[in-house]
Amino acid sequence: MQKSVPTSGSIATRPVRGRGRPRAFDREAALAQATRLFWLKGYEATSIADLTEAMGIGSPSLYAAYGSKEALYTEALQHYNETYEALVWGGFRSAGTAREAVLSYLMDSAAALTGSLADNPLGCMVTLAAVGGECRSELGIVMRSARAVTLERLEACLSKAVSEGELAGTTDTHALARFVQTVQSGMSILARDGVTRAELEGVAQVAMLRWDACT
Repeated sequence: MQKSVPTSGSIATRPVRGRGRPRAFDREAALAQATRLFWLKGYEATSIADLTEAMGIGSPSLYAAYGSKEALYTEALQHYNETYEALVWGGFRSAGTAREAVLSYLMDSAAALTGSLADNPLGCMVTLAAVGGECRSELGIVMRSARAVTLERLEACLSKAVSEGELAGTTDTHALARFVQTVQSGMSILARDGVTRAELEGVAQVAMLRWDACT
């Protein structure tokens, strides 16, 4: 359709504006969506098409912003730790004794892993990554390092308890820390299978009975 040309004495038509710039790409919001998807499906089962749909961007934008699927997963893992870590580790850090710290860690895990505290995917993104077979090459190193943090924190807590006299000097802090880590990892897998918070809290209580027997 042709534009009408204003005649003498008529009111000039308002100039037609071009389309504005598209909304800027919200990198953090897109990363949050990618994190949730990786958490739900794992690395291998999540395709680039899945990611672009969830993040609301095209594949060229994904590669331009993050570099690769593997690099995006690494960033998603960091986002996961920064955003959700306190749900499991908050009580552990504020506890007055090693026993209280471990109990808080397991009980808070029972709540967080089952989605009882927020509308989050079930289980732990870090623990469940290995189940999907993602541990290989450089990404495998990243994942093993992420899981090693749990053991390091538990060992540090137990070593401090030994130095302060809460635990006996003969306590095998490495074995005890590994025991707690193994229990929590199992809880994560069970949570993904739909085991309830109450059941996992029961597991935590039984684990503490074993803690008392060992200490």
